[in-house]
Amino acid sequence: MLHGLLPADKNMTTTKRLLLPILILSLLLLAGCGKQETPAPVAPTAPVEQGATQTAPAIIAIPTLSPANHITPLAEELDEKQQLAQNVAMNSPLLQKLTTDPKTGQPLRAEVFGVYPARESDITSESEICKTVTCYRVDIYNWATNTTYVVMVDIDNQQVVNVDAMPETSPELPPHLIREAMDIAVNAPEVEKELGFKPDPDAPTMAGVKTTFNNTACELSHHLCVAPTFEMKDKALWAIVDLTDKKLVAVRWTDYGDYSGGLPTEETVERQDIFEEYCRQSHELEKDGWRMDFILTASDGLRLSDVAFQGEPVLRSVKLVDYHVSYSTQDQFGYSDAIGCPMFSSAAVVAMSPPEIGPITDDDGQEIGFYINQDFVHPLWPQPCNYRYNQRYEFYKDGRFRVMAANLGRGCGNDAVYRFLYRIDPVAPDGGGQTFAQWDGSDWKVWEKEQWFKETPDTPLTPEGYLYRITNQDDSGYYIEPNRGQFGDGGRGDNAFTYVVKHHPDEGDADMLTLGVCCNLDYRQGPEVFIDGESIVDADIVIWYVPVVENDDRPGHEYCWADKVVENGMYVTKIWPCWSGPMFIPISK
Repeated sequence: MLHGLLPADKNMTTTKRLLLPILILSLLLLAGCGKQETPAPVAPTAPVEQGATQTAPAIIAIPTLSPANHITPLAEELDEKQQLAQNVAMNSPLLQKLTTDPKTGQPLRAEVFGVYPARESDITSESEICKTVTCYRVDIYNWATNTTYVVMVDIDNQQVVNVDAMPETSPELPPHLIREAMDIAVNAPEVEKELGFKPDPDAPTMAGVKTTFNNTACELSHHLCVAPTFEMKDKALWAIVDLTDKKLVAVRWTDYGDYSGGLPTEETVERQDIFEEYCRQSHELEKDGWRMDFILTASDGLRLSDVAFQGEPVLRSVKLVDYHVSYSTQDQFGYSDAIGCPMFSSAAVVAMSPPEIGPITDDDGQEIGFYINQDFVHPLWPQPCNYRYNQRYEFYKDGRFRVMAANLGRGCGNDAVYRFLYRIDPVAPDGGGQTFAQWDGSDWKVWEKEQWFKETPDTPLTPEGYLYRITNQDDSGYYIEPNRGQFGDGGRGDNAFTYVVKHHPDEGDADMLTLGVCCNLDYRQGPEVFIDGESIVDADIVIWYVPVVENDDRPGHEYCWADKVVENGMYVTKIWPCWSGPMFIPISK
């Protein structure tokens, strides 16, 4: 069945939301009926003379870890501010409670995976204070429950500001775990047998990219698995490593397809400039009646926020959370790729150039709108097992807009299925609720509760090609036209999963970690964890749109593919992108 509600017992979000009352109760009990925990003392600074330049006081007192702490600290070198943020997070009574078995009181295996300066894109309504104080984001992984806790820490006052629990997610791997995965793969007898030789310690690539492998503990027990990959002449050996159990669980081969071209030229890219200009701060854009802010996030690509047309709000935010790619429809293994900033980022594929803004013209050359485009690329693309993704937004003078993404090849095989996870957060102009409906072939049918739908080539559309409709209380709103190859960009259709859920700030307002697993071909793409049967009639809603796209390397039929070809005696890269994404059309009142 392609269209349906998820039963409550399969819903992970309910568990997550139950953490809120636990959080509040714990803080009240531990902090004394609402009093904040007194931060560790900081030595006083000398008085500043009138007119003198005052510099920020140095951090001179880092709290020691509580004897009751059982969370493993990050096994990397940290600067003073990172160390302070980590210790404050690990000492938090709430984090100790969340990483302890509630029945027996036994500590659960938990570990800090990352400590980063908080970016604007990390801040939500629950961590507004971080706009006025210095905050760090600490990612803590609970190995026992496959849950990530994103902890926002105010290091000025040495206190935890907010904790978001993200079930069925894991942060990006720290370097020591990437090294551990490589060591397991390199020393596995199964790998040596398949390759015919013992590989060098640094031979694997993609060792830090998360994966799954159906019918193993990676899937059945929700373990953290990665896939160090050994690149050969015309194929790649995947060594699927279960880091939870610290062992190899499978090896699989994928074919590259023909790759007769030479190596690409490596370009030196100034990543620092991109980070400082586009990752640390948002930019305002006003053009053709549209107004918005944009920022490069740590792992959710290029995010737009506060999008308005002719002064009327349209989107609270929109972003691309993940690229999922699976190989082999039988074994179902692959990668989950995050896209984002080139530095201090959890992204697997990063921005190597600034966002590009340019005009959209019609067949007569008349300017009808503008686009914002962001490129994310592995440095050695288009070599096998290197990826390039493109994220694009189009805005038109008549009020239409399109949310787009593409894979530009080449990847690790010629039998890949890509899924792009868009998170689209519409907002009513008056701040009221919205209602979502689907065309059933004769009329608009309102979705009364959170649910999902899988589009197929036989799904009925209106004569104009619309599948969905979002309406505000005054009957204004947008039609949604799915991509079926009609937009002139070479796309062959999305056949997308669409999920509509009630908006909750902790379900994606801030940067998200890898959502779901890479390789399920059914509705379990990640957003289903937010479905718990809440009413979405006249409500604040969020739309998840997940196209399903297959690559093709057949000569003359290439799609989601890239290759080196000879032109004028030189190797050049040729791209066959697979563009996806729906168009939003204003409803005429």
